[in-house]
Amino acid sequence: MATAADQQPAPDGGEREFTVDELAAHVGITVRNVRAYAARGLLPPPRMVGRTGYYGRAHVARLLLVREMLAEGFSLAMIERTLASAPSTASSATLALHHALLAPWLPPEPEETTGAELAARAGVPESTALVDQLVDLGLVERLGDGRLRVHDPALLVSGLQVVELGVPPERLIAAQAEVNEHVRAVARRYVQLIVDTAWRDLVGAGAPLDAVRDLGARLQPVAAQAVLAAFRTEMAAAVQEAVERELSRLADPR
Repeated sequence: MATAADQQPAPDGGEREFTVDELAAHVGITVRNVRAYAARGLLPPPRMVGRTGYYGRAHVARLLLVREMLAEGFSLAMIERTLASAPSTASSATLALHHALLAPWLPPEPEETTGAELAARAGVPESTALVDQLVDLGLVERLGDGRLRVHDPALLVSGLQVVELGVPPERLIAAQAEVNEHVRAVARRYVQLIVDTAWRDLVGAGAPLDAVRDLGARLQPVAAQAVLAAFRTEMAAAVQEAVERELSRLADPR
């Protein structure tokens, strides 16, 4: 049971701090879960006084969000990705906003595999160099015992389908790295457009969190549709140009 000495004030005499037992009781989870979440990097380190750690408002906010996301069906891996870019001292409101805006864009649940399994699926010999390229691309992450974590299985499946068309994996990976640069620029352009217009209008009007959450949720499909429509148009033009060029080359092989 916590004692009065455990209820340590912050160094500046401001917010109250909690021991790990108090923190767990305050949020409504077990101490074991608090330690497990901290080990995964979901919590910033506590303030240490001797061998005792003290947790503040930011720790409470993070644990409440973790509990909420678990209740919504998110895995710890997806929660970890959500919190990875959030400020370590963010308030409950800031974390809730962060979650509301980021959650619709999270990729599917990652999967684990091996280099041998990836090679078998692609129908090519196992290659450390190819795995290195996938790691550099950010598609996979090396784990212990030779296992790999695939961060976006849907992108991997699409890539394997392209390999089935006869494209060598190393050429596809190089092309995907270039495509990612263009996609990143497109994504930043759309996001900045929203920030400069609709976002600032909502914030300036003091809109509730639900309105901001709705804005983020609506942005995903409309932006995806716009990019896909433009891609279809440009793809059709590129295919037509390539077909005409190759037919001309076949007709006049000089």
